[in-house]
Amino acid sequence: MLGLSALGIGYATFLIFLLMMFLLLIGMPLGFLTGFVAMLFTFGWFGPNAIGMIGTRVFSFVTEYSLVAIPMFVLMASLLDKTGVARDLYNAMRLIAGRIKGGVGVQTIVVAALLAAMSGIIGGETVLLGMLALPQMLRLGYDKKLAIGTVVAGGSLGTMIPPSIVLIMYGMTANVSIGDLFTAAIVPGLILVFLYVSYILIRCYINPTMGPPAPQEELSMSRRDKLRSLGHILMPMTIVLWVLGSIYGGIASVTEAACMGVIGVFISAIVRRELNYDIVHSALRVTMRTCGMIIWIGIGASALVGIYNLMGGKRFVETAILALDVPSIVIILLMMVILLALGMFLDWIGIVMLTMPIFVPIIKSLGYDPVWFGIVFCINMQVSFLSPPFGPAAFYLKSVAPPEVSLVDIYKSVWPFITMQLVVLALILTYPEIAMWLTR
Repeated sequence: MLGLSALGIGYATFLIFLLMMFLLLIGMPLGFLTGFVAMLFTFGWFGPNAIGMIGTRVFSFVTEYSLVAIPMFVLMASLLDKTGVARDLYNAMRLIAGRIKGGVGVQTIVVAALLAAMSGIIGGETVLLGMLALPQMLRLGYDKKLAIGTVVAGGSLGTMIPPSIVLIMYGMTANVSIGDLFTAAIVPGLILVFLYVSYILIRCYINPTMGPPAPQEELSMSRRDKLRSLGHILMPMTIVLWVLGSIYGGIASVTEAACMGVIGVFISAIVRRELNYDIVHSALRVTMRTCGMIIWIGIGASALVGIYNLMGGKRFVETAILALDVPSIVIILLMMVILLALGMFLDWIGIVMLTMPIFVPIIKSLGYDPVWFGIVFCINMQVSFLSPPFGPAAFYLKSVAPPEVSLVDIYKSVWPFITMQLVVLALILTYPEIAMWLTR
C-alpha cells in the first residue's frame, strides 16, 4: 500500500472515484465509505505515522461553532411535527385558499414555504406534507400527478428558503457568511414559490377537474372557529419573524437564532397545552438520529477531502479545470453538470463536503462571488432532492403515502417541478444580481 504515491495524483484521483463508486454500489453508507477511503489513502500515500492528520481534520470539523445550529433547527422541526403546530397551520389555510380552483395545492405550497422558514429541514417537511396534504388533495379529486408533484416540490423548498441547513453546511465549508447566504436566498426562494403557485393555478384553471375547490360545507366556520384558525396562522408566523428577524436585524447569529427558535416552539407548545414528556422525548430521538447521520457523513467527507488536499488533489483539480481554454461560464456549467450528476446518487451532505472545498477556490479565482455560487449550489440540491434514481423525496413520500401511490407515480410527477427548478437555476446563472441585490 505504501506504493500509492508512485501512481501520481492523476491516477490516484481516478482510483478514489472508482473505489467510492464500487463501495456505494455494494451498499456501504456514505459516512463510513468516505472515512474508509480516507484511512486507506492515508496509509497508502503517507504511511501509518500520518494517521494523526485525519484526527486533526475531524476535530476541526466537529468543533465548528456554526454546526450547533443544525441540531437546533432539526429539533424545531421535530417539535413542530409532534405538537401539531404544522397540522393546525395547514388546516387554517383553508380559510384563504380553499375556495379557488387548485386552492388546496396553493395552500400546500404556502404552508411548505412557512415550514421551511421555521426549520430549514427537508425530509421531515416532505413526510409531514405527505401525511397532511396528499390525502386531502386525493380525496377532493385532484389529479394524482399534480398532487404528488406539489407535495414533493413543496418539501424541497427547505433546501432554499432560510434558515436552510444546506446553506449552513455550504457556509461552513466555503467559509462565507451564513447570514449573507440567507439574505441572497430570499429572492430565488420566492421566485420558486411563485412559479409553483402559478403552475398549479394555470393547470387547474385550464382544466378545473385537476384541482377542484373544497366543498362549501367544509369551509363554513363560526366566527369563533375563524378566530381560532387565525391564531393557528399567527403563531407560526411569529416564530418565523422571531428566528429570521433576529438574524437579519443583527440581534443574533444563526446559531443563537436557532436556539431562540427552539424556545419559541416550546413556548408555542406550552400555550397550546401540548408539551409533555413523550413529545419532548420523541423529538429528541428524531433529532439525535438525524444529526448523527449528518455528523458521520461530515466526518468522513472532511477526512477524505483533507487527505486528498494533502496529496495535492486540490491543486491538481484546480490546474486541470483552469487550464481549459474556455470561457469561465463554461467552467461553471461543467460544475453544474457534475453537481446534478452527483445528486442522482449521493446525499446533499456528502456532495457539499466533497465538492465545495475544491469548487469554491476555483470560483473565487474566476472572479465569481462564493455567496452567489452557494445559491446556485442550493438550487442544484433541490433538483437532486427530486431527481431519480436516488431522489430522496420519492422515498420520504412513499413511506407515508396511500397504498395506491407507487414510486413510479412519484417519479412521473416530479418532472414539471424539476423543469421549474432548472428555469430558476438558469435565471440565477444568467442574472446573478437576482440573488445578490439584497446582500448589497
